[in-house]
Amino acid sequence: MAGKVVLHYFNGRGKMESIRWLLTVAEVEFDEVFLTTREQYEKLLSDGALMFQQVPLVEIDGMKLIQTKAILNYIAEKYNLHGKDLKDRVMVNMYSEGVMDLMEMIMMLPFSKDKNAQLELIKTKAKSRYLPVFDKALSGPIYLVGGKLSCADVQLLECTLMLEEKFPEILAEFGNVKSFQGRMTRIPAISRFLQPGSKRKPQPDETYVKTIMEVFQITAPLAGK
Repeated sequence: MAGKVVLHYFNGRGKMESIRWLLTVAEVEFDEVFLTTREQYEKLLSDGALMFQQVPLVEIDGMKLIQTKAILNYIAEKYNLHGKDLKDRVMVNMYSEGVMDLMEMIMMLPFSKDKNAQLELIKTKAKSRYLPVFDKALSGPIYLVGGKLSCADVQLLECTLMLEEKFPEILAEFGNVKSFQGRMTRIPAISRFLQPGSKRKPQPDETYVKTIMEVFQITAPLAGK
């Protein structure tokens, strides 16, 4: 019998946070090993655990999985959060990848040299490119695809909460998305995850950024000019 799922990442959101969200919705318990030193990272490399020398790394079902999309797809498939058929799955994937594109912009914010310019770009793209698509998709259905909960719904909720942390009124023009957010937060597993003391991570702080820069030996900003 496979042991508990183990996540290897930094003690912060980053690319692992969507994995934490999806495991939570699937009601899968997991342990976490936090990367805090270069030596830990080098040990993972020397052990051959990181196929492309990257984290997140997730130990699940006797496997060591890397690459965020692959991990999310495996969890979604295993726990019936990936649509009922091939056509549903491709729609789920399209919505999911759109959300991930937007969230990645937010993830890079703490590493940007010009944070104000990056914030303005995030806000503009969210309001003009991404949120209108989701608002239209949710004009009738309660979920994005096929009338059932999927990983795309979970990621959209995560993204809307991240956006509101930066722009509290951003959903004012997108009533369907705001209603969707309210419905999603009433799902018991999600409601618990949003409470203090859960494994949900706070917004990135200086310690999180400093740890990543040190572990990966980065000396310059990762984004922006």
